[in-house]
Amino acid sequence: MSLPRLSRAEGPGVLRPLSAAGNDGFFAALDQLRLAQLRAVSTTTSSSSSSPQQPAFVSTRRLGREEVLRAIEDVAGEVLASIARKQAPSLSFVYRHSWATVRFNKEVGLQMLPELVLREQKFTMQCSMLNLCMTMKVLHMIYNLVQTNQNSTKRDLYYQYPTVFRSQTIVNNIVDNIACLLRVPRDCLHVQSTSKGCVAGNLCYIEEDGTKISCTCSSNGMLVSNNVHGMHNLTTQARFVLVVEKDATFQHLLDDDFCKRFHPCIMVTGKGIPDLNTRLLVRKLWDTFHIPTLALVDADPHGFEIMTIYKYGSLSMSFDAANLTVPTLCWLGVLPSEIERWNIPTTVLLPLSDRDQRKLRGLLGRPFMELHPEWRNEVDSAGYQSLVKASAKLTQPGITTGMTADRLI
Repeated sequence: MSLPRLSRAEGPGVLRPLSAAGNDGFFAALDQLRLAQLRAVSTTTSSSSSSPQQPAFVSTRRLGREEVLRAIEDVAGEVLASIARKQAPSLSFVYRHSWATVRFNKEVGLQMLPELVLREQKFTMQCSMLNLCMTMKVLHMIYNLVQTNQNSTKRDLYYQYPTVFRSQTIVNNIVDNIACLLRVPRDCLHVQSTSKGCVAGNLCYIEEDGTKISCTCSSNGMLVSNNVHGMHNLTTQARFVLVVEKDATFQHLLDDDFCKRFHPCIMVTGKGIPDLNTRLLVRKLWDTFHIPTLALVDADPHGFEIMTIYKYGSLSMSFDAANLTVPTLCWLGVLPSEIERWNIPTTVLLPLSDRDQRKLRGLLGRPFMELHPEWRNEVDSAGYQSLVKASAKLTQPGITTGMTADRLI
């Protein structure tokens, strides 16, 4: 299987083929990309340290158990003080679902601005009364977890009082609101979520409990750890990380011995929109090894959006962007502009739905689009043609071989 040499000539977020070449040429290009990224990171770090004033963004910091307990006590104390003053108790949160609360920073991604849009929960408002009660209940449960040094999943929290919380989504939102309120990563609350993502390839590490994990030993990939922060002693000889949008494509690549053909490498999939643990892992791999991270997603609005989540983060978790984003990530494909050049069979092309069109228009307004004119060109071209799914492309007879002359797969 042959691979191209890659170039960044068309912009910082898209890798382009220079010429058909063997693996040596491909890895040489990746090494050049890595050096360029490291120089850029070094320059950014130097300029940031010398700048006397930085914009005020919400960011998290790791706190010890005693510090987390005191922070929770402070919140509860304010509620009790309001009651003592015979005032309606309330809590105010930054609304995490409004673009008015974020600004784009190319070195970090989408970052939350403090106190721009606040949502208040108070006892005087019937619609907020239940939300405040549920928030205080979850806060009490978290306090007990931290105090006893135990961990729980969001699902376990919900099933302790399912009739009170009504849905898992409500609990998930409350936990993230509390993390945002206290300005801590979610794992500092001792609340975990069950991972859905998978990782495969040249990676070994040790879990917090001492379990040794080798991702090279699994033919179907290993589930991403539920405690990414607790992973330590990570080792690899990988030259790049390939982030794959969908599990079907991920499994197809494994069946095709991708990790052996392009050894050494690491593959990760979030199985669609990535969960927190998958995003934490991709960031941890960059922080630990500083090797190029490439994204393989469908040539549709949803695939493009998922790529930007890995690269620049999501709106709702913008308060923890520094731990969740990889701004150096490169969009490998599938690019909408490549569909015609690849002579994709019409049987695997899907027309844009009305929902796709609305998402396209929304993507064009994202704050990071100004930095990537080549992305805008791709998104614009996607609006005028049918789109191909990466997994469908890989299953068509003869397509895989044809693609490898131009792209990683």
